[in-house]
Parts: sequence; structure tokens; C-alpha cells
Amino acid sequence: MIDLHCHLLPGLDDGAKNLDTSLRMAAIAADDGIQTIVCTPHILPGVYNNKGPDIRQAVGRLEDAIGNAGIPIRLLAGADVHIAPNLSELLRNGQALSINGSRYFLFEPPHHVLPPRMDDHVFGLQAAGLVPILTHPERLTWIENNFGLVKHLVRSGVMLQITAGAMLGRFGSRPKYWAERILDEGLCHLLATDAHDPERRPPILSKARDAAARRLGEEEAVNLVYRRPKAVVENLPVAQVPALPQPIADGDEREKTSFLAGVLRRVRSAM
Repeated sequence: MIDLHCHLLPGLDDGAKNLDTSLRMAAIAADDGIQTIVCTPHILPGVYNNKGPDIRQAVGRLEDAIGNAGIPIRLLAGADVHIAPNLSELLRNGQALSINGSRYFLFEPPHHVLPPRMDDHVFGLQAAGLVPILTHPERLTWIENNFGLVKHLVRSGVMLQITAGAMLGRFGSRPKYWAERILDEGLCHLLATDAHDPERRPPILSKARDAAARRLGEEEAVNLVYRRPKAVVENLPVAQVPALPQPIADGDEREKTSFLAGVLRRVRSAM
């Protein structure tokens, strides 16, 4: 498996606090079957003022430490990039990082407030040749009233990444509901850990992969944790990224079908 979203670098943000924590997290990930981790500290000006060159150096240092500890994990550089008016320029000049230097980058909007004209902002990034990967849409509180926008973004070429822990209910019932709905409607491209520590938010991906396999089948589960992430880190053209599964139906009928399917699953699980 390949984990595209992990706060593994020590001391750069609200993830791993020190090297010992990073090594513990790397060992957990390796035991879980993760072979590659993209290190993605926050880039949020005024809060986490990380810069591309510093992140790359931190990845090199941690990679040496992980190798010395005998942990079989490959590290790549990236960032969890927050919305900014000059974002395409920052990505172009390397002050903000895409995933492994590719056209794909993790794009984190505000959790509780929908940015004005977000679709226009996304279009500008795409016009610059970039492919935004919208992180953890299931945990954005504004998805409740703006799911149509999320679907529109996917149709326009934005990729969606669901957090593994949300699939398991670690963030509460609403994020779990939205994670499952996004999966069921064929809108999710990627699963990632978004790990921050060894205990509360560990780098474990296999349980969410198995949950996805039960819902969508083994083939799509492998797409979520390996084939699509591999295409991203190798910077393949979008046309060569494995396609999303076809949704059951279109428009209102698709939403009704997804809702009824969810109700049926809950009834069966209660029996």
C-alpha cells in the first residue's frame, strides 16, 4: 500500500512531535503493509510556515533514521497545502510541495467555512496544469449543505481522498456517513491515513481498505490504496489513473439509490 497523506516528519506541525514518535509511526505503517509514505506536513502561512526546501531536507534526515532503524519504508516529499490566493505560484516555485514533485497535490480547504468562489479557485489551479486532491471531504462540516459542489469538483477533475480513520468511525458518525456515501456514489479516488501520532491517529490503512472492499469489491479497494496512489507518485497523466467505479444512477435517482442502499445495510447489520 501507498500512503499519500501522513504527518510523519518530526516537529514540523501537529503531527509527530519528535524523532522517536516518527520511528514508532513508521514501524506501525510497515507492520500494516504500507511500503511508501508521502510525508505531508501542513503548509498554512501564519500557523505552519513550512517551505518546500525545508520539508525535503526533513524527509532526507528521517529517511536516514528509518533506514538505520531497519524499517522497510520508502519516504517521499509532499505537503498538506492549505488554500491561498497565490497557491499555483507557490507550487510552481517549490515553496509549496506537490506529491513527489508531480502535478498532483494535497489541497486542504477550511474545515468549517466554504471559501467563496472555490470552484473558480480550483479551475485556476487546474489551468496551471495542477491536479488538486481534496483532502478528507467527509470531515468538512460544510459538506452537509454543499455536497453538490463536491460532486461538481469531481466531475471537473478534482480527486477526493478519504481518511482511513473516518471509514472506521474514529471521527464520529457524520464523517463516517459521508465517507461511506462518497465511496458508495463512486466519488472517492484515494484512501490515506492522515496519521498524526501512534495512538489516536496511527498510520493504519489496511482496516479501511478492507472496509472499502466489503462495499465496493477487492479490485476497487486495491485502486484506492495502491494503483491510484502509484499513478500519483509516478506523475502519470490523469487519463492513465484508474477510473472511478461507475455510479449506480445519475442525479436525484443516484442519491435515492445510495440512501436506500445505506438504510438496507444498516437494517441487515442490526439483524
